Amino acid sequence: MTIIITGSSAGIGLALAEYFGKKGHQVFGLSRKPVNSKYFTTLPTDITDNNQILQAVSEILKTEKRIDILINNAGMGMVGAVEDSTQDEILKLFNLNLVGSVQMMGAVLPTMRDQKNGKIINISSIGSEMGLPFRGFYSASKSALDKVTEAMRYEISPWNVDVCSLHLGDIKTKIAENRVKTNVSEPYKKRFEKVYALMNSHVNEGAEPLEVAEYIEKLLAKKSWKAHYYFGKFGQKIGIPLKWILPQNFYERLMKKYSQMD
Repeated sequence: MTIIITGSSAGIGLALAEYFGKKGHQVFGLSRKPVNSKYFTTLPTDITDNNQILQAVSEILKTEKRIDILINNAGMGMVGAVEDSTQDEILKLFNLNLVGSVQMMGAVLPTMRDQKNGKIINISSIGSEMGLPFRGFYSASKSALDKVTEAMRYEISPWNVDVCSLHLGDIKTKIAENRVKTNVSEPYKKRFEKVYALMNSHVNEGAEPLEVAEYIEKLLAKKSWKAHYYFGKFGQKIGIPLKWILPQNFYERLMKKYSQMD
């Protein structure tokens, strides 16, 4: 199979690209930083630039007759109080987490339509199902991608192209080094630093990227997809059904306790 993976220079994206390359698939990794790997081909691409995306996909189609799978993994985190976030920070986040993924889908869909087959996985977050404290805009950007994914499932179904959101819990990567961290104002500092330290400890205790690759391999083997899949530790995944069934105020109290905001 021909697989395109964005954000393949580190973390989950690198693990995915090498995992599927080792399995014998033709893997193309799109990232701003090139990677030297014998398991996949790097195409330096900034997915916020649609011209670069189209050029990369065109380059792939020079040697490949098909594009079987797109894994939209590129993204960034953002932490800080909603009140303190600037317009530039918000737009930068949404431009990558939402617009970049949409542009990638638009670039591969003509080929998938022609071949009447294809699968797209949009890497989302368990945090997209709830507004997380001091991660409001990250939650919002991933939630927006989820809703686009749901809409696209209707729109592209006539061509046997399937798309889903894969919501990840904490994964052991260097995401903390690459987050946008807003300037936190005095009223929020004490609570933010407490939540931020806990946030980073959860990442350090998260699942390994290789486990995500193994989960995705099983997902790709399914004949049909649901709109949403969830991968992570039980303590994080349980927050989703609890939000559906518990009264909002009670759920918020649980989240404050989980985030050590009491």
